[in-house]
Amino acid sequence: MTSKSVATALTLYRSRTLTLEQAATVGGCSTAELEASARAFSPLPGHASGDD
Repeated sequence: MTSKSVATALTLYRSRTLTLEQAATVGGCSTAELEASARAFSPLPGHASGDD
């Protein structure tokens, strides 16, 4: 599992191109690990990317 493969898997999952299970396979991790990564990298409510 590399950060790039997990990032790619998250992008494909969030765009609904892949299921969670498929994205975990692409990312080389378990579904639980992918879910944890998704939570860790999700934007905080009320904070858009690039807001300062």
